[in-house]
Amino acid sequence: MTISHLELTDVCIDFPTPNGPFRALNHVNLNVDKGEFISLIGHSGCGKSTVLNIVAGLHQATQGGVVLDGKEVDQPGPERAVVFQNHSLLPWLSAYENVELAVKQVFKRSKTKAEMREWIEHNMQLVHMEHAMDKRPGEISGGMKQRVGIARALAMEPKVLLMDEPFGALDALTRAHLQDSLMEIHADLGNTVIMITHDVDEAVLLSDRIVMMTNGPAATIGDILKIELERPRERVSMSESEEYNHYRHEVLKFLYERQRNPADVEPEVAEEKPDKGPELELVGKEDAA
Repeated sequence: MTISHLELTDVCIDFPTPNGPFRALNHVNLNVDKGEFISLIGHSGCGKSTVLNIVAGLHQATQGGVVLDGKEVDQPGPERAVVFQNHSLLPWLSAYENVELAVKQVFKRSKTKAEMREWIEHNMQLVHMEHAMDKRPGEISGGMKQRVGIARALAMEPKVLLMDEPFGALDALTRAHLQDSLMEIHADLGNTVIMITHDVDEAVLLSDRIVMMTNGPAATIGDILKIELERPRERVSMSESEEYNHYRHEVLKFLYERQRNPADVEPEVAEEKPDKGPELELVGKEDAA
């Protein structure tokens, strides 16, 4: 029997509210193979970030759990690095020093200073930021900051790279460049990636499988779409591919037909529905993606 690299088994999570427990996720089951690129997609409030936070060890499941290479995930660890939409760089440190912080945490006892410097420079080169290693975050663009954030995560040599809508705040051209860089890095390193996105084209272009979440509350996996497009993938030729457009259509059909967002309902219909109360505010905080 083959054991998955990463397993989410019967994951449920409840958050306390003044009206009692609020179930954000309900019976989420997912097996991820080593080296897979998985995208999580769904409407706002469907628990995508909550799933990511449970895998990261930032939240504890109320029921079920996560196992990585046979070991239960019950706290954060360097084998699971997170890249957020906000780069989270320390503004008083240079790009190099921001990556160095993570490297020292993980490799302080196993690498010499010279080896650490070589490793940091290698990861900065992976994201094409070797020319700006001495610049502080305030001196570089938003896309460059995200590159540094990705370099910092990769430098931890994680088994799983977790990305919470990392390109969502960037302009279209910068996002495209970073998507291409991420595909190159994934091809070179063969690392396991789980990424949250709202962008259907991004999900189809990058992923091996797209995990589509149902609307909350009690959100779960509604469907999983396997993307059987050859790699390497080139965005212009892909956009003209019938197969690519078929996958894109399947995701859109799930999102806008099978899982229509309640927020998209016409105002006169929505007004007739009772107020959702503080529970939805809580989901918003937990899953802003």
